[in-house]
Order: sequence, then C-alpha cells, then structure tokens
Amino acid sequence: MNEHVAVVDLGYGDVGKGTVVDALCSRAKPRAVLRFNGGAQAAHNVVTEDGRQHTFAQLGSGTLRGVPTHLTRFMVVDPLALAAEARSLGNPFELLTVDGDALLATPWHRAANRRRELARGAGRHGSCGMGVGETMAYALSHDRAPRVGDALSRTALRARLAAVEADLGPAGVPLDDVVDAFLAFGRAVRIVSGHEKTLLREGPCVFEGAQGVLLDEWRGWHPHTTWSTTTFGNVSELCDSYRRIGVVRTYTTRHGAGPFVTEDPELDLPEGHNATGEWQGAFRVGHFDAVAHRYAVEVAGGVDGLAVTHLDVPERCPDLRICESYTVDGEAWTRIEPGPPRDLECQAALTERLRWAEPGPLRRPDDWAGEIGGLLGAPVVIESYGPAADDKKFAE
Repeated sequence: MNEHVAVVDLGYGDVGKGTVVDALCSRAKPRAVLRFNGGAQAAHNVVTEDGRQHTFAQLGSGTLRGVPTHLTRFMVVDPLALAAEARSLGNPFELLTVDGDALLATPWHRAANRRRELARGAGRHGSCGMGVGETMAYALSHDRAPRVGDALSRTALRARLAAVEADLGPAGVPLDDVVDAFLAFGRAVRIVSGHEKTLLREGPCVFEGAQGVLLDEWRGWHPHTTWSTTTFGNVSELCDSYRRIGVVRTYTTRHGAGPFVTEDPELDLPEGHNATGEWQGAFRVGHFDAVAHRYAVEVAGGVDGLAVTHLDVPERCPDLRICESYTVDGEAWTRIEPGPPRDLECQAALTERLRWAEPGPLRRPDDWAGEIGGLLGAPVVIESYGPAADDKKFAE
C-alpha cells in the first residue's frame, strides 16, 4: 500500500468495513488507522487467520495486527466504553492517540438518548442507545461541551461534566466517579492535537469510517439517520489526496426503522454478528439495492473502487436477487435525485416517498461482483468471500 486509503460503507452500516480495513492492514502494514466519524456505536467484526476475533467500536480494525489507531477530532469518544474494549484486547493503549478536540460522550448523554428514544414510542427514529447523537446535539447548543482535552484537568473536567448532568438529567452514576474514570482515561491515552498531519507524512494511512452513507446526517433518509458525516467529507478535511473505497454487501441490510425498499424477510440470510437489539431494533435483510447504493456513491462524491463483501452468500441463498429500479407513485426510478446540500426538509420528503416505493423487476446475475461494479460505475478492487483477510481477493 503506497497511498492513503479511505473505507466508507455505501449502505446502512454492517457491510464489513472492519474486515476490509483488516485485510488492507494485513497486506502492507500502514502507519495508522484513522477513525473519522461516529463513536462507540460502531461494531466492526474482525477475524484473523489464527482465529482471533474482536468486534471493534472505537479502536481501529487493524489493532490485532499491531497497527496504531488515531481517533480524530471528528470522533465522539466514550472513555468508559473504550476502557472495556481495550481491556478485552489486553489494554493496547500504546497503539492509541486521541485528538484533544474530540467530543466526550458521558453517561448523561447516553441516558438522555435512551429517554428521548423511548418517548417516541412507535415512532422511534432508530438509535444504538450509546448517546453519540445526544453528544453531538449537546455540543451544537453548548460552547463548553466536554472534550477529550478536558480529561487532562480535574477542575475543567468536573465543571463541564457537572454542567452536562445539570442540563440532561440523571444517569444513575455519581459525578465524581465519572470524573475519576475520565481522568484515568486521560492518563492512559496520548492526547494530541492535529496528530493526523504527522501520521500522514510518515506513511500511508487507512481512514476507517463508521455506519453508512445511507445513514448520513445530511444525505440519509431523515430522521432515521445518524448525527455523523458518513461520506468522505471528514476525510477530505484531514487529507488532500487519498483513494476512495466504497463497501457493499451482495445483499442490502438495515438495522431498525426507516425505508428499506428491497427488504425481503423471506430470504434465508442468518447473521452471526447482527441481531435485533433493544435500541437499534430488528436487523433487516433484502435484495441488493442498486438504486440506493448508486445514490450513496453519488452523494459521497464518487469512489475509486469497490469492496464487495459476502460474495459467498449468493451460492447458499438461491432466492437472492439484484434490484435495479423502483416504482414510486407509478413512476420508474433508476436514480434517486439528491436534494440540495444540508436540506433536511428535502430529505424528510424523500423519506416519505421511499416509504411507498416498490422494487422493480429483480434478477439474479451470473457474476455478482462484476454486475455490482457495473451497476455502481466503479471497478471492484476487493472481493470478499468470508470474514478473514485470506478470504479476500485483491485486484492487481
């Protein structure tokens, strides 16, 4: 690997970004994996050739190969969840750096997130229940929202956490216990500013995204979205030149509420690492949605190559098909027209139209990777037939 690479999910999450990042790290050890969006709600499952397995949330998916992780300023950092994840990996804090300007997620953000979602009743937006969106929302309305750099000062940290507790309500934990835990986090990790510039100069890096473009805060089906930029936007803020890799499965999936035009509960597609969750809701599966994934490629600004995962699945699921068009109010759609940038009213209107969309004719291709590449207008550079790095085929 002789150039920076960014890995972005072109679906609703869960497409196998972690396995792609791990495979990239297995070929030629990069200088670092840079996490550029999301937070502790990520679940990137990695299985190594020797059978080690871990579902990464905040640490990069190259950690099992000794590749350092840098959490950029675009991450929402949850020290308590990070401590639990690190402990399960033998506390590899020597591999971790964190930008001091990254937001801190606290137990009060998490509790407020869950109360808000419960209050919506049957109209839930969908959430991982980790407080990431609540943390982002709080920061937009509070100039002194807690950030990672505050974990270096008890006085600053306690004042900012006390303000969060006062503003958001109880979380069932003592303030000073959280202060002590966050100060321990500040001692355990290396807190830096703008460290990605050094890493990018020192060697090729991999940017690892979280969730998917169809959940993007501005381009997803509002309001069933994340409070995070899931496109390449944040990567472009950090790096001038990099290769864009978009990841899709051979079938489309979605966790929880929101439009899903090609959903088909009758498909026999069991999931080893995804299931119905208390906060996310049901794990849903459907036929490959070329229309939605083409939209994702377009609003992400294009891709240089595709990684197609789960290429072993069509052989054992003979009913699986590809959808190339929708029927919406009697019209045939082969393209979803992107609305103006940052126009949530437009996105909400699109969401309502998609609720009533029906999949057009479905067909089964002979060459899944080739057909997907053709439909999305990009070469397939990685074919994945399983979770491990040696299950991947790289285009030369």
